[in-house]
Amino acid sequence: MKALNLYGRQDVRYEDVPQPEIENDDDVIIQVKTAGICGSDISRFGKIGSYNPGLTWGHEFSGVVAKKGNTVSSLNIGDRVVACPCFPCFHCEYCQRAQYSKCADLQVLGGHRKGAFAEYISVPAANVVPIPDDLDFDAASFVEPSAVVVHGLDRVTVKPGMTVVVVGCGTIGQLAVQWARIYGAGKVYACDTEQEKLDVASRAGADKTFNVTNAEFEREFLAATAGKGVDLVIESSGNAAGIASCMNLASKGGTVLLLGIPYGDVAFNRTSFEKIIRNELTVRGSWNSLSAPFPGREWQTSLDYMRKGWLDPTLLITHRIKLDQAPDLFPQLYQRQFSFIKVLIDIDK
Repeated sequence: MKALNLYGRQDVRYEDVPQPEIENDDDVIIQVKTAGICGSDISRFGKIGSYNPGLTWGHEFSGVVAKKGNTVSSLNIGDRVVACPCFPCFHCEYCQRAQYSKCADLQVLGGHRKGAFAEYISVPAANVVPIPDDLDFDAASFVEPSAVVVHGLDRVTVKPGMTVVVVGCGTIGQLAVQWARIYGAGKVYACDTEQEKLDVASRAGADKTFNVTNAEFEREFLAATAGKGVDLVIESSGNAAGIASCMNLASKGGTVLLLGIPYGDVAFNRTSFEKIIRNELTVRGSWNSLSAPFPGREWQTSLDYMRKGWLDPTLLITHRIKLDQAPDLFPQLYQRQFSFIKVLIDIDK
């Protein structure tokens, strides 16, 4: 079968690899239909490389059960599914508390195990989540990033009528705009450096958007919030400057939720750092998408709201490619040669 394998920084190859087979009684082989390129995939391509050179990567996907092990009774051949890309050890002290995201030996698809940028993938049945028949594979491929947002919002207090700003309108940020609405936010604002992304955020439900490259951005933001800032800041850019400056957007006593992953050092100037102290901000980090029962309510909640139509991830799809086109595209994505939000790979076409 064909797969994308990452060998090192900016070295991804479209290659023939053996098709996975059932090795354990609880294995499930999934034929991948659609896979999404995550922002972390782009950073790994450009800055980090592979933990295991030559490993197939990718972790956001949807597909169909093609084979299953002897003990798998919860799934049938032909079932439409997604799968959690994380593999806790289930034995360490954190797993014993059902804090799977904190697992001392957490492994992930595309980092430690063969990932989803391939025609077929093998995962344990416990990781597999069936999807409704009326949810298409494109939307279903967003369940994993949606679950990341839900996991984060569950770490903070969101009350009806609260004001929220989302900083960074990539996939996570755009989903956060929609989830803030679902959680009952009264006003939702969005910030980014690219107008194209802000336009999508408006369609996704943002009341007002701000381009942070505007020299008057903070003044205009404070004017829109009556000089107070907002109750909850969701930082989803992972940009070092964005992380530091987002403290300036929170109201006194407000909360900052950090979802974006920085791939470099983050430096705070004095003004931004003092906001945390003098305004008594709560700064909360969130990692991954897991809770009990594994893989977590975040997954089913995402599916439920997609099916209801309250959450529409298809707004985020800006580009589609085939698997063999990915090696040429990744350098363009890393260098930001064009504006994009979500690039989907049609695996079976």
